[in-house]
Amino acid sequence: MHTVKQKLAATLLLVMTSGLASGGELNLPKPGPKDTCPVCGMFVALYPEWVATVLYKDGHAHHFDGAKDLFKYLLDMPQWAPDHRAEDIQAIGVTEYYGLTRIDARNAWYVVGSDTLGPMGHELVPLTSKDEAEEFMKDHKGKRVVRFEDVKMELLEDLDAGEI
Repeated sequence: MHTVKQKLAATLLLVMTSGLASGGELNLPKPGPKDTCPVCGMFVALYPEWVATVLYKDGHAHHFDGAKDLFKYLLDMPQWAPDHRAEDIQAIGVTEYYGLTRIDARNAWYVVGSDTLGPMGHELVPLTSKDEAEEFMKDHKGKRVVRFEDVKMELLEDLDAGEI
């Protein structure tokens, strides 16, 4: 029997790194006006500065209104995407806070507990580098910096409850 932690680790190992454009920016489809977040149902295109995307090898994409819902999706794919498999994911992207470019979610640095709110409230704020994350944390009263592999359901629940 596999634990959630083992399943996430397997997901991370299976996700491919293709889809990168020059400079580390991901070449991902943009959400259309009718694309909704599979986790919360919000219209994603209304929040371009927070868009996150999972791109599958067959070209299908799921868009999210922030990194928090992206991680909820990835940590519980049977609930949010019962017809999709983690091993079919080609790329995972988030919108970097300062440059508003799409970057690889696995390489981003995330600040949690800041005074910057996303469309769904408290959010993981994606940044390109550790230095940017530390600067953002100081400027926006963030509580800590985490990496992709550090994000667990408990952290997401604490963000939703405003406990971080």
